[in-house]
Amino acid sequence: MTTLPTTMANTLPPLPYPYNALEPYISEEIMTLHHTKHHQTYVNALNAAEAAYAKASTPKERIALQAALKFNGGGHINHSLFWTNLAPAKEKGDAIDRDFGGLENLKKEFNAATLGIQGSGWGWLGLNPKTKGLEIATTANQDPLLALVPLIGVDIWEHAFYLQYKNVKPDYLAAIWHVINFEEAQKRFVEGAGGSKL
Repeated sequence: MTTLPTTMANTLPPLPYPYNALEPYISEEIMTLHHTKHHQTYVNALNAAEAAYAKASTPKERIALQAALKFNGGGHINHSLFWTNLAPAKEKGDAIDRDFGGLENLKKEFNAATLGIQGSGWGWLGLNPKTKGLEIATTANQDPLLALVPLIGVDIWEHAFYLQYKNVKPDYLAAIWHVINFEEAQKRFVEGAGGSKL
């Protein structure tokens, strides 16, 4: 009989900055709750779903766990990227100018697409691996971005902004650009594009 490990490999990653580092744009209270409560819940639920999947003895039992694996796995993947996506400082580069005509146009198009999400989801700036161009995309719920290399992801679930911005999503989206980590996005872009500049 095989013994299953008592703990799974998924853990809550530490933030690369203090909880108050993004103020006044994202409050310490939101960051603390978002990271230690919401993301931790996805990690816990993913570990539980993986453990249940490992114990499942029939295809029907494994199929029944797919939604929990996708939702909580996506929540863990998306949030892990989101934390490194933010930083107290910001930068921008050439691909944004090339593909959007500048940062202000990118913000406008990104925010419009992200505001179009009905309910909860994510707004993304991604690299098309075929064209090497930047594209804006959205995903519902906790679905991860699969068709593009994720460069910047913005959580549009209410837990990411409601305590500070209430139901005014445009204010949250306007503020978050002050704390986007363009250096991290640049690293992802270089890896995906093979050396070009964002």
